[in-house]
Amino acid sequence: MSEEQKDKETKLERTNNVSEPQSEESVKPDTEVPTDTAAEAETGSSPTANAPASTGADKPKRAPLTEEEKAARVQAAAEARAARAKAAAEGGEGSAEAPADKPARTRDKAEGDAAGEEKPERPARAPRAKANEEPPKPKEPSPKQPLLDRLVAMLRADVAEDAVEDAVINYENDHLPTVTIKNEHWLSCAHQLRGHLEWSCEYLRNLSGVDQETHLEVVYHMINLSTKAEVAVHVKVDREAPTVASVTPIWPTADWNEREAYDLLGIQFTGHPDLRRIMMPDDWVGHPLRKDYESLDSEV
Repeated sequence: MSEEQKDKETKLERTNNVSEPQSEESVKPDTEVPTDTAAEAETGSSPTANAPASTGADKPKRAPLTEEEKAARVQAAAEARAARAKAAAEGGEGSAEAPADKPARTRDKAEGDAAGEEKPERPARAPRAKANEEPPKPKEPSPKQPLLDRLVAMLRADVAEDAVEDAVINYENDHLPTVTIKNEHWLSCAHQLRGHLEWSCEYLRNLSGVDQETHLEVVYHMINLSTKAEVAVHVKVDREAPTVASVTPIWPTADWNEREAYDLLGIQFTGHPDLRRIMMPDDWVGHPLRKDYESLDSEV
């Protein structure tokens, strides 16, 4: 065989050994990537992650209380207050006794004192005055003191001599003239404050109730829009039967404020056109802003 033929056979063998290109189907991967997974890979988030969360079942509405349930809650609140007062009284009486877990030396000293060993009492030491401390300066007369004096004189002359229980200057509140008026004279005083030529307090700025523990109070802030003269009035009401005359016919802005004081403190405003709860449900038991309020509702 000639060399030329050998070269041809060698080239032919090399050509047969070259692998044919694979088809498109043969190069496909064994498992195809799902469309959702591919989208997740591109966006970096799962389709379910963007789905809105289920809101769940709506909260059931509060069923109104029956008269028997309201009476039971009122009685339970009264019993709870009585039990708390009794526990506080017993705790006060027992506080003088030496507890058992005190050291023996302290207990022996307490027992010896109780047995009748009298010791001379040491006189109280007077507080030392600092060398550089100056005595407190008396308060300067308020520039609004004459205004307060005229107000008290007007109410005592036009309403009743005992109409004003107390009169002070509220220095912290821009020297605000403040008077405390007896409950039985309040409605007449309100008419005077609204219609008097000097005062003419045509705008009631605020009305609020306060629990002073021994009694309740209603506080009124009013202003004369022409002279800018302001005055505050406190009216005390009995804690067990809190009642005061409504001033809604005089100042219509008192309407909702009186309803709020009635709702949260239980103050009755006689003469109010629509006295009912404004924040709590109609069947709510008790008044939440009272300091002796006992929470008996499951939703609190």
